[in-house]
Amino acid sequence: MHTRYKLGAAAIILNEQDSVLLVKHSYGRLNWELPGGGNEEGESIVETVLREVREETGLQVIAVHTSGIYYEPETGMHHFVFWCRPQDGTFSDLHIDNDEITECVFWSPDALPRPISDFTVRRITDGISGIRLPLPTVIASRQWLD
Repeated sequence: MHTRYKLGAAAIILNEQDSVLLVKHSYGRLNWELPGGGNEEGESIVETVLREVREETGLQVIAVHTSGIYYEPETGMHHFVFWCRPQDGTFSDLHIDNDEITECVFWSPDALPRPISDFTVRRITDGISGIRLPLPTVIASRQWLD
């Protein structure tokens, strides 16, 4: 029996002023959050962050490196955070076309909006601290050696 793993991906995206891009949810606590979400079946965790950023902000981004991996025992979820940058180097495609997001704004890490979770603040702090972990390696189909 195959167990469904709970994986989430979020993006640290900074503009030229080193402000971080946050989205505001239209549900729950109406909180500010890093762009991201849960993975879909058959999707790598890097593909998850690229899709979620595109869905929530309109931006086409490139994942540069991993800035954090976290485990949340309460939900059984592993959270991956990726340092991302726009594919074209600009934020001209930034827009909201999603029922889940009401705002998409760059914020100074020294003046983050409320409501925001301590976990989101931690991921931002870790992300801008310079932690640079490799991206996950995609492996081809296994070849069995006899």
